[in-house]
Amino acid sequence: MERFMKTEICGISLPLYLGIFALVFVAMCLGWLPGGMLGAFMIMMVFGGLFNVIGNNLPIVRTYLGGGAIVCIFASAGLVYGNVIPEAVIENVDNFMNTTGFLNFYIAALITGCILGMSRTLLLRASIRFLPVALCAMTMAILAVGVVGMLMGYGFVDAIMYIAIPMMGGGMGAGVVPLSGMYAQALNVDASGIISRMIPASTLGNVSAIIGAGMLAKLGDVKPSLTGNGKLMRKNDEDLSEEQKPAESIKLMGMGLIIAMAFYLLGTYVNKAVPAVHTYAWMIILVAVAKALGIVPKQIEYAAQQWSQFVMGNWTQALLVGIGISMIDLNAVFQSLSVTYMILVLVVVGGVALGAGLGGWLVGFYPVESAITAGLCTTNMGGTGDIAVLSAAKRMELLPFAQIATRICGALILVVASILIRVLF
Repeated sequence: MERFMKTEICGISLPLYLGIFALVFVAMCLGWLPGGMLGAFMIMMVFGGLFNVIGNNLPIVRTYLGGGAIVCIFASAGLVYGNVIPEAVIENVDNFMNTTGFLNFYIAALITGCILGMSRTLLLRASIRFLPVALCAMTMAILAVGVVGMLMGYGFVDAIMYIAIPMMGGGMGAGVVPLSGMYAQALNVDASGIISRMIPASTLGNVSAIIGAGMLAKLGDVKPSLTGNGKLMRKNDEDLSEEQKPAESIKLMGMGLIIAMAFYLLGTYVNKAVPAVHTYAWMIILVAVAKALGIVPKQIEYAAQQWSQFVMGNWTQALLVGIGISMIDLNAVFQSLSVTYMILVLVVVGGVALGAGLGGWLVGFYPVESAITAGLCTTNMGGTGDIAVLSAAKRMELLPFAQIATRICGALILVVASILIRVLF
């Protein structure tokens, strides 16, 4: 009882927080929740805080599956699957996440803050090695699933084209949707039939990557030599020195917000000129170039860091609930569950993680961080998948590298698929 009274969620005592949760839950069930940002944010933050505490206190979930992050996502998705959350609330959360752009707002803050907060030397050393590791790991996983698919009677070509490729395409909007159009045009069939075969692979790949991230984090705890605890590069002691940073201030966070939005807008400008590459990818390139050239004033770097830390510290659980409500279809997951299908999905996820871990070690990365970013983040569902995977691994500071894996590798997969569909069929 004493522990119950002393537990806090977002700084609020647990009894009071449960009262707030009940207030929001009843209003949701009665259809009294406000619309727009207020109602969506209310559901996401209040549910996220409670689910996060539950996940971080469940023994097996906490130790092996990513703790609060996994519960935030799948408890929310379970409420949608069980028709507990009304359709109007689901639609409102979906609009807030995607149409209103809360997801873009969140990712822009983290990309800017994480890159500008990196050591310039380490950024340069890591960037030139990361993409080759990710591409080699993906190639290994694609060939492996083709061979296993052939041995299990699923087919070498089908395993690659309908399981591995959709899993690595960068999510639904950037991957599965354009892929289905390519396949439909090349094969002269209806795109709806193609997309229905791809969605389960993408969804199950995302789920498996999230769970795998939690297990890799546990591996890092058991074998500390394999992990940098959020740092990608193995480095010398002289690289570890940190300069004095200013104290947190509201003014600096306001500056960081503006800088994050400015870099996102710059990425949008370049995307208009070269639409084949996603806005996030251009944003990463622009921030990384600015950091590498040393043209960003130190105060701006500190401001971007503080803003990203505020966003990550206060809104990550809310975002994960939004992902669970609006983007995880448990019905599609359950319908596609079969022993053969799951084995093939796990071959892709396990193969790309193993390949990235080994390849990362060879080029000077920590295997756990390399397996998560250059491996698992190539098989999840875009930006939301990156956040879910890194949250499960408790390594959100690796988001810029995760986005490289998702966006740039995802774009390359589309090019590869457009060639393979004409060669293999």
